[in-house]
Amino acid sequence: MSKIILSKIFINNFVKLALNEDLYPGGDITSNLIKKSSVKTFKIIANQNGIVGGIEFAKSTFKIFDSKIQFHIKKKDGSQIKKGQIIAVIKGNSKNILICERVALNFLSHISGIASYTNKFVKLTNGKSKICCTRKTIPSLRVIQKYAVKLGGGTNHRFNLSDEYLIKDNHIASSDFKSLVQKAIKNKKGRKITIEVDNLKQLKLILGFKFNTVLFDNMNIKSLKEGVKLAKKSYETEASGNINLKNVRSVSRTGVDRISVGSITHSAPAMDFKLEI
Repeated sequence: MSKIILSKIFINNFVKLALNEDLYPGGDITSNLIKKSSVKTFKIIANQNGIVGGIEFAKSTFKIFDSKIQFHIKKKDGSQIKKGQIIAVIKGNSKNILICERVALNFLSHISGIASYTNKFVKLTNGKSKICCTRKTIPSLRVIQKYAVKLGGGTNHRFNLSDEYLIKDNHIASSDFKSLVQKAIKNKKGRKITIEVDNLKQLKLILGFKFNTVLFDNMNIKSLKEGVKLAKKSYETEASGNINLKNVRSVSRTGVDRISVGSITHSAPAMDFKLEI
């Protein structure tokens, strides 16, 4: 799988786009009403429990807009935080800090939200299964969202369509099942191969072929248990499809190695932060 690297250049470039989105073409017309602005100290405070993520994005937001702003990190990415805890202390031109406030908090809220939501799934599996994200990400935000999943203790699935072969139901419906698997094996060139099956009959058709992972899609617990038992000795096993906080523990107890959950990226609630003087 492609490596996710959040370099300083990447973060700064992303922040510049976000600031431009907020300030083009006339800047912050409300803050511009303030004629004089003194140096003040602000705090970023968590309004709920969770895992913090996006600190460097928040810091970069203030520093790019005004390099004289001081940003002191109190909680690093991946830290467990509680409601009321101070995440960072910011000192500088109060007008400039107010201009950057929403962009900085948006990064924190989104990244922390995904990390915190992912961690809820991770805790429920109690180490029995890995929680994996999918490609169900907001276009252009995949790197950031998959980074957030890692902060929450999750595992990154393939980053893009080039990373590994994943033969799904629509591929199968468009061609011959066995021949697709055979072609993938022949052309794999070091890449992993995952085969999605909807039922045990499909699984039995491909048992014995040399691929890596069986992905059980939308199977009930009884069928999933049986499928894992059949495939476990030869393949890595994965479950997907409508998995949520209510059923993830039951899915994990089937013995499946991995559980992919689209909602940890596409539907994670934002975490609440505030900026206070």
